[in-house]
Amino acid sequence: MTTPRRRLHPDERRNQLIDIGARLFATHPYEEVLMEQVGAEAGVSRALVYRYFPTKRDLFAAIYQRAADRLLAATETGRHGSLTDWVRAGLDAHIDFFADNARTTLAANRELAGDPVIQGIISAELGALRGLMVEAAAVPGDRRELVSAALLAWLSFVRVLCVEWLQHRAFSRDELRETCLRALSGILHGGAGEDG
Repeated sequence: MTTPRRRLHPDERRNQLIDIGARLFATHPYEEVLMEQVGAEAGVSRALVYRYFPTKRDLFAAIYQRAADRLLAATETGRHGSLTDWVRAGLDAHIDFFADNARTTLAANRELAGDPVIQGIISAELGALRGLMVEAAAVPGDRRELVSAALLAWLSFVRVLCVEWLQHRAFSRDELRETCLRALSGILHGGAGEDG
């Protein structure tokens, strides 16, 4: 489907290309999305698409960065009520995003798993979420570093478990959510093991 070309401000054109790319990556495997297709849907030449995004990976990275920014913003603005309620809401938002954007999430965590730009976006998102959680949990100073490291490990665990769920669907969304929450509870409230 070719859209008639119209002049847009560079920021508007960039956002248009990201919107089109996001839709295409959400509905097609990474390797099947072509820059020519993005240009045709935007009503512009392939050369203009490449002027904004020199590679398909650059377009994908812009899409993934925007999604990460939106998820972080939603998580941060949703901070009301108890820590448990906030974490549940944030976890639900992330699981919903992963489910709604399964192909994009799998591409970022499978096909592009070794890409430093994509992994940088993921690492920055995990770091920002960790910071928000440490702050919200009001961890005492003597436990702050340990809990901060454990929360980063938990966030990585959540990401890996979500990707496994998306790829295989061997367990339910509810089982995914509850497993993640139980693991977090162990981190925040586990303390030392019992003598036995």
